[in-house]
Amino acid sequence: MIEKEKVLQVLDELNINYEYHEHPPIPTIEASKEYWGKMESTHCKNLFFRNHKGNKHYLVILECNQDLYIKDLEQRLKQGKISFASDKRLSKYLGLKAGSVSPFGLINDKENHVHLFIDQNLYDIEKISFHPNDNTATLVISGDDFHKYLKWTGNTYEFIQLYD
Repeated sequence: MIEKEKVLQVLDELNINYEYHEHPPIPTIEASKEYWGKMESTHCKNLFFRNHKGNKHYLVILECNQDLYIKDLEQRLKQGKISFASDKRLSKYLGLKAGSVSPFGLINDKENHVHLFIDQNLYDIEKISFHPNDNTATLVISGDDFHKYLKWTGNTYEFIQLYD
């Protein structure tokens, strides 16, 4: 099954309503802004990290216009030294390719290995958007449905203040 179809199937099974927007492949936040302009939602930046030992992996989610500095992030996460995870690790743990990182990749994390750190500012968000594990589309869902999806995954997650 194609990744997009897998995501839509899970959302349908969870009775999560979504808006589906197709567009050309957009691997970066900057390229995305051209297509996100008419979508009413908070668009996110999704970053995949590993700890220095390589035995823990983290998905960090924040609003797309926010800058994040790794040294500052290390202090906020209290996980020791972290670095971006390799494409190989991204594929192994989330079943994704670079440029398509999304919390919907947790569908592929059968062992619930990846822990999420989500910016506190996204906790009460009305609508939020992510790629459906493929950067040729964007899905918009309600904030409440995002919480519902997170609980369904079985992965651990926490909302924390990622920036001042």
